[in-house]
Amino acid sequence: MRQIIQTGKIVGPYSPAIVASGTNFIFLSGQIATDLDANIIVQTQQIMKKIENLLKNAGAFMSDVVKTTIYLTNIEDFKQVNEEYAKSFPSDPPTRSTLQAAALPLNAGLMIDVIAMR
Repeated sequence: MRQIIQTGKIVGPYSPAIVASGTNFIFLSGQIATDLDANIIVQTQQIMKKIENLLKNAGAFMSDVVKTTIYLTNIEDFKQVNEEYAKSFPSDPPTRSTLQAAALPLNAGLMIDVIAMR
């Protein structure tokens, strides 16, 4: 059986996070900011806080993250997102992919998904 992890309101038929049965893996759905009108730095801060809260509810920490994927609608935001993102991983950061997407849900400028291992 898998364990569903939730925090707050979701906007579709998906689980924000799942702990896979019989494993220590935690899979987080793509997270977007709560204030989509905020600048990209604030959006990054909000997303990283959401990720931290989901991990906490699953019994894990940011240091347990092994892989992230960052989706940007404007690759020009990369430097600002990267600087803010780095604050969540001060040492031994996880592997990561970053790419530009044509569009994201709710017209978000940024989305981050995560795989962690507790």
